[in-house]
Amino acid sequence: MEWEPIFHDFTFGESERREMDREGHIAFPGLLKDDAQEKLTESLSYIESLRPRAKEGHEPNRFAAEFDWYLESLIGHPQMLRLARDILGENIRYDHCVSLNRPGGNRGTHWHTHGYGEEDPSLGFVRIFFYVNGFESDDGGLKVVPGSHLFRDRIARMDSDEALQEQWISGKNHPITGEPLQIHALSMPPKTVIAMWTFAAHGVNPRQPDSDTRWCVVYAYRNPGLPSNARWISEEYEKRRVPGAEGLLSLY
Repeated sequence: MEWEPIFHDFTFGESERREMDREGHIAFPGLLKDDAQEKLTESLSYIESLRPRAKEGHEPNRFAAEFDWYLESLIGHPQMLRLARDILGENIRYDHCVSLNRPGGNRGTHWHTHGYGEEDPSLGFVRIFFYVNGFESDDGGLKVVPGSHLFRDRIARMDSDEALQEQWISGKNHPITGEPLQIHALSMPPKTVIAMWTFAAHGVNPRQPDSDTRWCVVYAYRNPGLPSNARWISEEYEKRRVPGAEGLLSLY
């Protein structure tokens, strides 16, 4: 099978690893190629159109790659797997593909983290976000707390920056830099890719009412070894042959 590139040239070496391990995430602004941006916009628009008729338990936004050929094709794309393996090592499994579209007026997402392998730090879990048309900090923007992943705490839900500051951040310093933890509201140009460790605290600011839809999809990969509470793969799909992803859809 011939693969059309989805990324421009990129490097994930020692410097990038140190940045991700220090911050909890790493951004690659403008990494997506134009053709990938166009196809992702079409696919995510299609997923959004299916949501009003969604079957409970198999929603198009949660099982996005099962509903669209192009989103499926990226699970085993060589560049995607190269990035995932550069971060996690060779032994990985695909965990989920979820659309995170934010239409104008969307209220955003509360602060939270995701858990995996709390008792076994050797098990990694990374989420790779495609911000197809980018975002501004006050318009559907991603918010992070650099260094929060190093605490490996489960934050179930905090509805405001103030609540996170008072109930979790207050009194905590970054384990590597020693600086007090701080909330960072990011702004990213179109075609940005962000990789994030699962324990990193993050949220999303509301989308402005007069803005168009923020198109976004996240692909998650992990080292096998434990069950995953975030894994969204139907039983039928687990048996499917996805080009390039042979052996990656099973739990272990």
